[in-house]
Amino acid sequence: MSSNKGAEVRPELTAALSGDEFSRWYWTLAELTVLARELGVPRGGGKAVLTERLRAALDGGAAPAEPPRRRSASRQLAAPVDGFTVIPEGQRCSQVLREYFRREIGAGFHFDASMRAFVGEGAGRTLADAVAHWHATRETAARPQEISPQFELNRFLRNWHAEHPAGTRAEALVAWRAHRGRHRDPATGAMGSAGAQAPHQRSVDVSGPGDTAPGS
Repeated sequence: MSSNKGAEVRPELTAALSGDEFSRWYWTLAELTVLARELGVPRGGGKAVLTERLRAALDGGAAPAEPPRRRSASRQLAAPVDGFTVIPEGQRCSQVLREYFRREIGAGFHFDASMRAFVGEGAGRTLADAVAHWHATRETAARPQEISPQFELNRFLRNWHAEHPAGTRAEALVAWRAHRGRHRDPATGAMGSAGAQAPHQRSVDVSGPGDTAPGS
């Protein structure tokens, strides 16, 4: 059994941390929310945005500027629509559009990230253009998509199961606890060396403080 002397231990998340020390460790959204409430930092905008706000607050600096909120459009498309219908500014992925696309494309249609972006940013384009966009992006959509950093648990589990196809979810979560217990490089976000070693599971080395998957 390996010695754990000198292994770094994740500090308590308090207002006494510096921004750099804060950035070296993984924190759950629940932990970040508690600290944000204590510091009076706005809690909206997602985990990645909240993390940047807290780092700035811990260093005594100004929080990153929030992007301007888009005004919701007062006009949404209503049935009937056809291929010549122009997408208005602020159009949502509505039931009207879903029904149209299913008629034109088939029952397999769904609003994936590519189609949501086209509808949200495609003001002035037609619904026929949207149908063409769907067909043109199917090869790309079939590839594994990059997961946002704020969904780090999902990305970790996907990669772990790809490397350990015979592994169980319980084993993957043990490995996740090891992963999240490692400190990060504040400049790159890369994980550093592991902390205390936990028992092996299917020859997978694990380490780090306990945690549960929910609240990640």
